[in-house]
Amino acid sequence: MNHRQLRRGLVAAATVLLVGTAGVVPAAAHGGRAPAVITGHADTLVPESVVWDHGHHRFLVGSLRHGTVSEVRTDGSVRTLVDDPGTLLEVAGLRVDAARGRVLVTNLDNGVSERSSSATTGRIAGLGAYDLRTGRRLFYVDLAAVAADGGPHLANDIAVGPDGTAYVTDSFAPVVYRVGPDGSASVLVRDDRLAPRPGGYGLNGIVLRDGRLVVGKWDDGTLWQVPLNDPAAVRQIELTGGDPASLLHLDGLTTRLDGGIAGVTNAFFGSGHDAEVELRSDDHWTTARLVTVRPSADPTPTAVTPGPDGHLYQLSAGLADAITGHPADTFTLRRL
Repeated sequence: MNHRQLRRGLVAAATVLLVGTAGVVPAAAHGGRAPAVITGHADTLVPESVVWDHGHHRFLVGSLRHGTVSEVRTDGSVRTLVDDPGTLLEVAGLRVDAARGRVLVTNLDNGVSERSSSATTGRIAGLGAYDLRTGRRLFYVDLAAVAADGGPHLANDIAVGPDGTAYVTDSFAPVVYRVGPDGSASVLVRDDRLAPRPGGYGLNGIVLRDGRLVVGKWDDGTLWQVPLNDPAAVRQIELTGGDPASLLHLDGLTTRLDGGIAGVTNAFFGSGHDAEVELRSDDHWTTARLVTVRPSADPTPTAVTPGPDGHLYQLSAGLADAITGHPADTFTLRRL
C-alpha cells in the first residue's frame, strides 16, 4: 500500500469512528467535571423539575411559567427543546426514557403560567411524550379525562418502568395513573387515603423501587407504597427512624444507586423546611429509615436528580416568589 492509499484508509477509519460515536459525548468534551453550582439564566422560566439526560450531557428542566422544556448545559446556558403551546400550560414532572429516545412531561395548571386561565387552573392533568433530539410531540394523553370524575386535577410527577410504562401522581385527586409506552392510559389506583387536605397538595414525588411505587404526600409528609403486581394493596410506609415532621412538604424524589431514595422538602405557607432528605429501607419499603436531613443552601428546593459524574444536583428556582407573582430570571442547580 502506498502513502496515499494509507492516508485515505486512515481518514475513512476516523470518519467511521466519529459517526459511530455521534451523540455520545464524554465529560471531557464539555470542559471536564461539572461545576458545583450551575446558575441558569432564562426570562421568568421558573423550572420546578429537573432530570439529567446522560446521552446528551445536559440537564432538562420544565417551566411552570412558559409551559416548555429546556436543556441546561453545565455552563448554565439554556435552550428551549419542547414548546407545544396548543397543549402544554405548565410543565412540572420530567423523566428521560433513554431507551425510547423520549422525555415524558406532566402538564398542569397551577395558576403560575402565562397560559393559565380561570377555566383551566386546577383542572389540568396530562402526560406528553416528546422526542429527546427534536422536541417533537410523540403523544399526549388527557389524564383528567381518564379519571372521569369531574373533580380538580393536577398532574405532578412521573416514574418510568423498564418497559416504558409511566406512572403519574395527581396532587388534587387520590389517584396514580398508568400510561403505557403507546400512550394508552388508565387509573392504576384510586384510594381516599391519598386525597389531599382541603385546599392543599397531596401526592407529589414518585419513584419505582423493588417492583413497588414509592409515593410521597406533600401536605403531611407521609410515604406510601403501591405494589405493581397488586395496586389495590396500597399501604402507608412506616417511618422507623428520624422525625416524621422532617418529611412535611416532601416534594421531588429520585432513586439512588445504593438503593436508597433522595428527596427534597420545602417551606411553603408558613410551615415545612427547605432541606435535602435521604431514605433507606431493608424490607422492600414496608418500612423506611430517614437517615439524612440537611438544610438546603437555597430557598424552596423542588427537585433532585443524579447529574454528571453520578453526583446529585438540587434545583431551586424561587417558586415561592413565582406563586406570589414575582417570577425570577435565574435558577440554581447545586451539587449535593
